[in-house]
Amino acid sequence: MRILVADDDRGVLAAYKAAFASLSGGQKQSELSAMASSLFSDADAADTAPVETPDFEVTYVDQGADAVAAVEESLRAGLPYQLVFLDMRMPPGIDGKETARLIRAVDADINLVMVTGYSDSSPLDVAKVAGPLEKLYYVAKPFEIDEILQLARALSAKWRTERELQAAQRKLEQQVELLEEGNALLAASEARARHAAFHDVLTGAPNRAAFIRELTDRVQQKSARFAVAILDLDRFKSVNDNLGHAAGDDLVRSVWRGLHTALPPGAMAARIGGDEFGLVLPFNDPTQMREVCENFVKICTQDRAIFGHSVQIGASIGVSISLEDGERDAIDIVRRADLALYAAKRGGRGQAYVYDQSLDESTRFRLLIENGLRKAIADNELSLVYQPIVRQDTLEVAGFEALVRWESEEHGTISPSLFVPIAEEGSLIHELSDWVLPRALEACKGWPGRYVSINFSPRQFHRPGFTAYVQQAVAAAGLTPDRVQIEITETALFDDAQLAANTVAELHAMGFRVALDDFGTGYSSLFNLKNFSIDCIKVDRSFVTSLGKEGNSTAIVSSITQLARSMGLTVVAEGVEDQFQHQALRLAGCSHMQGYRFGRPVDEAGALARLNETSQPCDEQRAASA
Repeated sequence: MRILVADDDRGVLAAYKAAFASLSGGQKQSELSAMASSLFSDADAADTAPVETPDFEVTYVDQGADAVAAVEESLRAGLPYQLVFLDMRMPPGIDGKETARLIRAVDADINLVMVTGYSDSSPLDVAKVAGPLEKLYYVAKPFEIDEILQLARALSAKWRTERELQAAQRKLEQQVELLEEGNALLAASEARARHAAFHDVLTGAPNRAAFIRELTDRVQQKSARFAVAILDLDRFKSVNDNLGHAAGDDLVRSVWRGLHTALPPGAMAARIGGDEFGLVLPFNDPTQMREVCENFVKICTQDRAIFGHSVQIGASIGVSISLEDGERDAIDIVRRADLALYAAKRGGRGQAYVYDQSLDESTRFRLLIENGLRKAIADNELSLVYQPIVRQDTLEVAGFEALVRWESEEHGTISPSLFVPIAEEGSLIHELSDWVLPRALEACKGWPGRYVSINFSPRQFHRPGFTAYVQQAVAAAGLTPDRVQIEITETALFDDAQLAANTVAELHAMGFRVALDDFGTGYSSLFNLKNFSIDCIKVDRSFVTSLGKEGNSTAIVSSITQLARSMGLTVVAEGVEDQFQHQALRLAGCSHMQGYRFGRPVDEAGALARLNETSQPCDEQRAASA
C-alpha cells in the first residue's frame, strides 16, 4: 500500500513516521522511533525518501507542490498512491485546498485525507474542488496514531476494492460488447438467410415460400376478401429451346419487372415456378378483378428484345376468389386457382379464367387419394428408397434418409408431396408411419455403423406417446437409439414450442439424434434453437441452389454453418448436385452433404451395394461436373 504524507510541520511528519514504523516493530519500535525523532535534525525530518514497512510504503514531503509532483511521478511509474494525508496550511507554498484540487485533477481515484487543526477553507469549499465526497476525509490535529493507521488500512483496502471493481466492470463491458457484436452478426446473417429463403435468386422477387406465407396471413386475418391468381407464361419453352436458358432467364426477369410495376395497391406477386407467378390481389368486384388480370396478360404479350432477338410470348391466368364467409384453407384456394389456370389454357390460352363451382374437383380428388393410399398401405403398394448422407471430408456414407414412394396400379407414380399432406389431414398419417418406421429400421440393421434418418410430420410429433412409440419400435428392431435420426420441420417445433422442447429433450435423453429439416424456410432462427436439444440442421436446398448465382449466398451458408457449429450442431446440406456446389459447401464448413452428386435414392439392395463401393461420387456425377 502506497501512501503520501504532505505536512510542513517537522514534528507532525515525525509523528507520521512513528505511526507507520510502529507496524514493523511493535511498542519497542515505536519508542525507538520517538527517541530517534527527538535526536534528528530538521533536515532529517523533512527527508522525502520512502520509508519501507511490511504494510505501507510511505513518502513524506513538506510542500503542496512536492505532493502534486510525487502523485504525477507515481502515475507515470504505474505505482499510484492509494491515499494522501494532506495538511491544510503549508506556507510558504500552496495550501491544502489548492494542493487537493491539483492532485484530484491528476488522479481521480486517490483518497484525500485533510489533516488540520485550523483551516482557511471550509470542508464544503474543499469538496467543490477536490471531490467527490466519498474520496474526501478529515482528521483533526492532534491525531492519534491508531486513528491514522486504521484510516490508512481502511482507505487502502477501499482503493484496492474500487480498482478491482473497475477492472471487473471493464471486463464485463468488453464481454457485453463482444456479445452484442456476436448478436449483431447473428441478426445480420439471419436477415440475409431469411431474405434468401423468401426471395427468388433469378429475379429478386418473393418466392413460393413467401407467397404461401402471405396467403396464409390473409387467410388467418379473415377480414377483407382477396383473390389469388396463378399466371403461367405461354410459349416460354420455345424461347429456352431456341435461344438458350440464359435468354429464358432474361425473359423471366423482364416479365417480373412488368408485373411488379403494374401491381395495384395492397397486392403482392411472387415467382413460384420456372415460368409461373403467383399473385395475391385485393378483391373489390369481379369486373375489376378481370380487368387487372387482363392487364397482366397484356403486359406479358408485349414484344421484348432478348439477346438481340424480338420475342413475343403470352400468358394464361387462373383466378380464385376467397369465400365470402372467410377463406379457411390457403392450399385449397391455390388449388382452385390452378384449376382455373388449366381451364384458361384449355380454352385457348392468352386469357384469364375465374374459378367456378364446375371446376371444383378438390374434394373428390382428396377422397380419391386418401382411399387409394389406405389401400396402398394395406396392399403393400408403397416402397422405401434411401438416399445417402455423406461426410464431406471422406465422402463416406454416414447414414441414409428413408423416403416413401407410391406406385399405384391405377394412377401410376404419385408424388409424396401430393399424398403425404393429404394423409396428414386425417389419421392416415399414423397408419403411414406404422408402415414406414419398422421397414426403415429393419433396413438399417444391414448398415453397421450407419444411421437411418426418418421424417415425422408435425401431427405425428405432437401425438401423445410419440417418444415411447419410437423407442418401442427401435427396441423391437434390435437397434440402439443412436442409429436413428428423427427428422422434423420447423412447424413441428414452433406450433407448440413447450411441448416440442419437452419431446425433443426426451428423445435426446433416450439417445436419439434429432434433425431440423429444411432449415431457413420457416420462421425459426439459430438463436431460437438454443431452447431445443437439436443435434443437426439440414440446410434447405434453396440455399444450395443459389450458390454461385447470388452474390451473398455463399456468405449466408457460411454464416449459418459457422454459427450452427459453434452451437455444437451437425450441418447437412441438401440438394447438392454438382462439383461447384460441393466445393462451395465444403469451404463454407458443412460437415455432411446429401444430393444427386453423392447418390440418388435407391432401394434397400442399392443402399447395401453403395456401402460396398468406394465412397466417391458416382460416374454420372463425376462426368457431369467435369
